[in-house]
Amino acid sequence: MFLWCVLVLVSLLSVATGTSAGVKARITQKGLEYGRAIGIESLQQKLRTIQLKDVSGTEKLAIGKVEYSITGMQIVNLGLPKSALRLVAGTGVMLSVGDAYISLRGNWRVKYSWIIKASGSFELAVSELAISTTIAVKSDVTGRPTVSVTKCEATVGSVKVRFISHTIYLLFQICPLVTASIAEMNKNLKTLNVLAKVDQYAELEYSMVESPVISNAMIDLGLKGEFYNIGQHKEPPFSPRPFLLPSQDTNMLYIGVSAFSINSAGFVYHRAGALCLYITNDMIPSGSLNRLNTRTFGKFIPQIGNMSPGLMMKLLVETVKEPIVTLEPNNMTVQASSKVTAYAIQPNSILSPLFVLKLEASVSAHIYVTGLKLAGHVTLNKIDMSLAESYVGPFQVTSLEDILTTVVKDVIIPKVNAGVKEGYPLPAIGKMQLVKSQLQVLKDYLLIGTDVTLTG
Repeated sequence: MFLWCVLVLVSLLSVATGTSAGVKARITQKGLEYGRAIGIESLQQKLRTIQLKDVSGTEKLAIGKVEYSITGMQIVNLGLPKSALRLVAGTGVMLSVGDAYISLRGNWRVKYSWIIKASGSFELAVSELAISTTIAVKSDVTGRPTVSVTKCEATVGSVKVRFISHTIYLLFQICPLVTASIAEMNKNLKTLNVLAKVDQYAELEYSMVESPVISNAMIDLGLKGEFYNIGQHKEPPFSPRPFLLPSQDTNMLYIGVSAFSINSAGFVYHRAGALCLYITNDMIPSGSLNRLNTRTFGKFIPQIGNMSPGLMMKLLVETVKEPIVTLEPNNMTVQASSKVTAYAIQPNSILSPLFVLKLEASVSAHIYVTGLKLAGHVTLNKIDMSLAESYVGPFQVTSLEDILTTVVKDVIIPKVNAGVKEGYPLPAIGKMQLVKSQLQVLKDYLLIGTDVTLTG
């Protein structure tokens, strides 16, 4: 798999077939250069494994037929001092190796009739060896990346040998080895998770929308980047908007995550019923004067204290539709529409509804890259409340603003932050790490610029 480390960057972020990309990725020349350095070392190791078969046959000479055999050929030295990797627009990548050298040694044996027999050892030095390989990068029917050799050439500049040269035979070994190495890569590429499990509710689809777009300076990938309920791939009632990555090349890799991708998460969690929370008095900070009981609420809504005196209360907060994320330069906000149902807990544990509020909350989000995940935390901007239904008669909703603000800030926001701190997986393959990652919030998408290290 000699170009595994080069082309792993191409398959770094792959996501599924669809009409538009929710995530985009760009591999720059810097990224390819890093891959070249690793790939050349891998190629050198692979070439050292060439197993040269024994050769035997007969040759017609002036004295008659001479039988010969060459056995035990081994590579004793090999070097690839010069190499270059460049993009081939619309096709893939081309790896060129120049001024390579290989030294061999082995044994020879000749026989003419029963009179002449001779044997010995030989050394073969091949220099100015050049290898040129063109590799196509595409996607298969599952949305996974695939690679294949479309062209391979190997040539030799000079040969020094003490007895006999089978340079052509050696050259014939190189390109099949390269082709086999590329085919071997596809086994690894097929292990790429096109579905990355997030938690018990959601998974992220990471299959490629289309084959990579390759120019002379970069490789662009269109990725689906969409959250789904586990085992239930229902499309949300909105689609990704087209967006373009900026012309930046200081990092190896750029990843654009659209607002669509993030909003598809909200659709999935709302649909799964995961965005609901029962809040009880023990969840309110002990230092708060606002308690979840009819005594506290009775101060603002007297009929609650009269109808249900001395009872503990419980609140059910649940979204009424999926939260909406808006991305503007340097600003990410989330608008959540919820309802809050207040219950009195009767002595027999039956919940008696008291009222239902409509709650509109706006929060600001700070997103960051940690490891191979996208994580963050949110802070409350404001909440707006209105009465949806009352079982205790009319009352002024504004009187509950202080209590509900305490509930949102001290209970709900920490719960949300605990979840988003866990992060959502970025696509990865092999032993990969993101280095010096930076994240920008732009119009309608997040831009991650990062370098990459590969080990193992």
